[in-house]
Amino acid sequence: MSLKEWLSRRKTESITLEKVEVEWLGVKGTWVADRAQQEAAWKLYVELITRVSVQPLKSGEGLLREAFTSLYTLFAETRTILKEHGPRVAMPLHGGTLSLGQIAVNVLNSRLRPFLAKWHPMLESYEANRPASVSPWDHENAWPHARDLRNELESLRHDIIEYADLLARASGIEPIHSGAKKK
Repeated sequence: MSLKEWLSRRKTESITLEKVEVEWLGVKGTWVADRAQQEAAWKLYVELITRVSVQPLKSGEGLLREAFTSLYTLFAETRTILKEHGPRVAMPLHGGTLSLGQIAVNVLNSRLRPFLAKWHPMLESYEANRPASVSPWDHENAWPHARDLRNELESLRHDIIEYADLLARASGIEPIHSGAKKK
């Protein structure tokens, strides 16, 4: 996109997105993002692209506990952003059938919540049995389910990248992945 096109696009009050069909969340429709939804989408986008939610957590890297903490904060950040921007980000606009609020809540409740509800209690139970003489790193890596959790975390990452890409488009930018692209 040229600078002239970008400046012209920036001046507009809305961007009409193509039909949004996110099969993994059952979301289908047209989302028209006005300035309020664009600004909120940008804030959500920044929260997503700067977390483990879109960054690969390779075997031998990081702690699963830290990944969970990062994912849990997405709930609080999303709530804050939606409350800050008010009901205007929850209403479909200009003939659209979707809004940022609908999409964001759907991502939390249909994708993040089930993942965390499944894995968090299992990891927490295992962590509670860590001997003081074993590091959190060694204990977590000895967990029989660690590989399965990392695999599901990678699957979740791909879905979150799709969501982040949608938020980028609504914000009027090309996605910024900084190495987080799907394989």
